[in-house]
Amino acid sequence: MTLKKRITYYYDEEVGNYNYGYMHPMKPFRMRMAHSLVSAYKLDRELNVIRPPRASALEMTRFHSDDYVEFLSRVTPELADYEPEHASVYLSGEDCPAFDGVFEFCSISAGGSIAGAKRINHGESDIVVNWAGGLHHAKKGAASGFCYINDIVLAILELLRYHQRVMYLDIDVHHGDGVEEAFYTTDRVMSVSFHKFGDFFPGTGHVSDIGVAQGRGYAVNVPLRDGIDDDSYQGIFRPVMRMVMERFRPGAVVMQCGTDSLSGDRIGCFNLSMKGHAACVEFMKSFNVPLFCLGGGGYTIRNVARTWAYETAVLLGKELDPVLPFNDYYDFYGPEFRLDVPASNMDNANTPEYLDKIKALIAEQLRSVPHAPSVQMMQVPRDWPEDSDGELDDGEMDADRETKMTRRQRDARIVPHAEAYDTDTDEFTPIVNTYRHTGTATRPAR
Repeated sequence: MTLKKRITYYYDEEVGNYNYGYMHPMKPFRMRMAHSLVSAYKLDRELNVIRPPRASALEMTRFHSDDYVEFLSRVTPELADYEPEHASVYLSGEDCPAFDGVFEFCSISAGGSIAGAKRINHGESDIVVNWAGGLHHAKKGAASGFCYINDIVLAILELLRYHQRVMYLDIDVHHGDGVEEAFYTTDRVMSVSFHKFGDFFPGTGHVSDIGVAQGRGYAVNVPLRDGIDDDSYQGIFRPVMRMVMERFRPGAVVMQCGTDSLSGDRIGCFNLSMKGHAACVEFMKSFNVPLFCLGGGGYTIRNVARTWAYETAVLLGKELDPVLPFNDYYDFYGPEFRLDVPASNMDNANTPEYLDKIKALIAEQLRSVPHAPSVQMMQVPRDWPEDSDGELDDGEMDADRETKMTRRQRDARIVPHAEAYDTDTDEFTPIVNTYRHTGTATRPAR
């Protein structure tokens, strides 16, 4: 008999309010659509749903440079237009525009990933989900590929405080270059990326890119060609990941579940079905290692929402009705209104001979990696940024004299599904509704 896994799900309804631009392919609104499906299928009743705390600029500088975070905290569309030479240093043109609220959007994404890593560190969750995270291209001192703050690196840095080894897995159609680069010289993080390679952004991730210095052998790249289907993908994914897990033996796994590898994506060129994509999540869950699932790419938003809702159910071990229940965005899923993203009949350029060659090269690389490299034992430092929490709380309590409750305390507050608070105080009156609260007393999730 297997014990039921404790799953924490981070969601902030405000994440769907931000807009990269009318013509931009990245649509944060997709997270709101995915959560609406999760709620419509009543999966939220079996999840520990929490509204993430916002990451501060100070927390972001655990990885990013001070000058970049300071610029991001004050940039506006008007400032970027007024100082184009300054903005061009940090933002990469049309891919990463200075849209309204960019810093607040990043603080939601990064806040959920940092908080989720802490829950795994403290043994409070076996699986954590943050579909607003997974922004894997952001660099230390600049935005890249629709990504501004690399929440994945921040989460891994937090996990490394408690775990000797952390594995990063990326199934986005694009190479996870920002994360790989951050840990390219260490043997404590093994990064594994399955991606399109060739004349395709970001142009990195050749099979021979394996890390340098102490990190040599700890970057595993699986370059794939156009049109890979479910069978071909699983034929290389499962043996490679089995070898990695047996050799590296991580204490935690961070998995970027970008859905631009699905068939029919606006930018991607793979041919995975929804169930083929989710099979990767299910396979990693089977290792019974703490698992942190993040979002990422995905630009046909109805398919993004379908897949992330389905993968949430996979993590819960639940079967879902293929006929979509009515939800706030029901019309987006027409005309079929089904929970499915089928593969198409596009050609698969990944021959069995090519995939066998890649598997053999990776097997040879992993043979040179020592089994479960050890690190020096040392005292685990206090949770960061514990030193400043008290001062922040005091200041907020003074500002809110009526409730004496801080935003950090509200974010961490989990309201039972059957109760709804009508004030910010401890007094409540039950209200009959179908909303699931996400960590705050006054803002129901839709």
